Amino acid sequence: MKIAAISGSLRAGSSNTAILRAAARLAPAGVEVILFEGIADLPFFNPDLDGEDVPAPVGTMRALIGSVDGLLISSPEYARGVAGVLKNALDWLVGSHEFPDKPVALINTSPRATHALAALTLTLETMSARLATEACVTLPLLGGAWDEHSITADPALAEPLRLAMERFAVFIRSLRADT
Repeated sequence: MKIAAISGSLRAGSSNTAILRAAARLAPAGVEVILFEGIADLPFFNPDLDGEDVPAPVGTMRALIGSVDGLLISSPEYARGVAGVLKNALDWLVGSHEFPDKPVALINTSPRATHALAALTLTLETMSARLATEACVTLPLLGGAWDEHSITADPALAEPLRLAMERFAVFIRSLRADT
């Protein structure tokens, strides 16, 4: 099983990116997590460019999304909303055939970031995502200097993240069994 992971942060020391890297390390056997690192390369969404010949970074992202069994997203909250870079990436997926019915799980790295999580959930539901609510998790990384190693070494963070990844794999398998 393959899962793509997208961080809504461009910051080098992003806790959102770190949590996705940690999720990859804690994923169950047989689950590969592929971090999409091209989000900064995506041009601003422009419907005039959203045809058969999309910009190369968009094509790369769409190909990855189309090739995986699920999508894992972690994004910061900015001004009580979804980070612009993530919203832009999602806008490029709205009209694509790769995204509808894609299983999605969300990781929130701040218990205070409830507005972005709610907005992101609404956007994904509108886009016909299959939201794995039982695999969504909020972990308290706010204010710390966390990286994938410190996250996986901390049982209070690693265990709920490992459990979320297991639940996501079960969710994806259950959807496959239904089709």
